[in-house]
Amino acid sequence: MSDQHATVAEEPGVAAPTGRLSTLDRLLPLWIGLAMLAGIALGRAFPDLNDQLEKVKIDTVSLPIAIGLFAMMYPVLAKVRYRSIGTVMTDRRSLVMSLLLNWVIGPAVMFTLAWLMLPDLPEYRTGLIIVGLARCIAMVLIWNDLSCGNRELAAVLVAINSLFQIVAYSLLGYFYLDLLPGWLGLSSDGIDVTIWEIAKSVLIFLGIPLLAGFLTRTFLERAKGNDWYEHTFLPKIGPFALYGLLYTIVILFALQGDQITNQPFDVARIALPLLVYFAIMWFGSFFTGMRMRIPYDRNASIAFTAAGNNFELAIAVAIGVFGVSSGQALAGVVGPLIEVPVLVGLVYVSLWARRRFYAGDGLPTTGRGSNQ
Repeated sequence: MSDQHATVAEEPGVAAPTGRLSTLDRLLPLWIGLAMLAGIALGRAFPDLNDQLEKVKIDTVSLPIAIGLFAMMYPVLAKVRYRSIGTVMTDRRSLVMSLLLNWVIGPAVMFTLAWLMLPDLPEYRTGLIIVGLARCIAMVLIWNDLSCGNRELAAVLVAINSLFQIVAYSLLGYFYLDLLPGWLGLSSDGIDVTIWEIAKSVLIFLGIPLLAGFLTRTFLERAKGNDWYEHTFLPKIGPFALYGLLYTIVILFALQGDQITNQPFDVARIALPLLVYFAIMWFGSFFTGMRMRIPYDRNASIAFTAAGNNFELAIAVAIGVFGVSSGQALAGVVGPLIEVPVLVGLVYVSLWARRRFYAGDGLPTTGRGSNQ
C-alpha cells in the first residue's frame, strides 16, 4: 500500500480507502483462499514434501517459512520512519494499553476459552494456550499497513512484544499450564522452553528484517533523498509483503493440509475458541480505544497487535516440546490458518469503522464535546 492511503480519510470528498487499494490488496481474501487451496494441492501432489521441507532448516527454524516471513516483513519495516519513533514513545497511554492487552488480558482470555470450549481435549487445549502466550511480532505489520495504522507505533509495539516474549514467555507458560490449573484444581501440562530458544525465534523472524529495513531507509535516503525513497523505491518493494504472505500460506498448507483435511471436526473444535478470541481481542481493544479517544491510526495498530499471535514461536514450541504429530502442534498450525482470513476481514471492518466513526482529524466523532 502506498503512503497516500493513510491520509485519504483526511481529505473531504476523497473516495473511501478501499477504493484506492490495488487489485492485489482489494482481492486479498480471494488470493488467500487460492493460496490455501494451492498449498493443499501441493501437499497432496507431493506426499513427501513435509519430510523434504523439514530437512531445510537453520537449527530448529524452518528456512522456507523464514524466507516467506522475511519477504513479508521487510517491505513494511522499510516503510517505517525510524526518526519518528521517539515521538511515538512519548504516547504512554497507547503503550500501556497495548502491554495490558498483550501480556495480561490476551493470555487470560485464551486460557479461559480453551478450558471452556475444549475441556475434553487436553492436547488441543494446551496448544491453544501456547498460541495465546505468543504475542504477534510478524504478520501484525501486514494488517497494520493494510488498515492504514500507524507504522511507527506498530514497529515500537512489535519491538516491545519481542523483548517481553524473550523474558516472559517461559514464565507465563509455567503460570498458565502448570501453576494456575493447579490452583483451580484442573489438570496441568508444563512446558520447558529456554530463553535462548525464544530469543532465537525473535532474532530470526523479527531482528533480521528489522535491521534490513532500518539500514535500507538510512542508506538509501542518504544516497537518493526522501522523495525518491518514498515515491519510487517503496512502491516497487511494497507488493512483496503480500507476495510473502501468500507464499507463507502456501507453505503452511502444504506442510499441514493433509492433516487438516483428514481431521475436519478436530479443526472445527480448535477454530471455534480462536474465532471467539480474535473477536474479543480486536473489538474489545478497538472500541476501548474509541472510548479513550485514541486517534484512528494508533487505535488500529493497538487492536491488531492485541488480536494477532506469533504463530512461528507457538508452532516451534509445540513441536519441540510435544512432537510434530501431537495435538498441541495441530492446534498451533490451525492458529494462523484461522487468524489470517479473520484478520483480513477485520482490516475491512477497521477501514469501515474509520469512515463511519472517525472525523478528518483522525479522532472519533462520538463524544466530541467531552474533554480530551
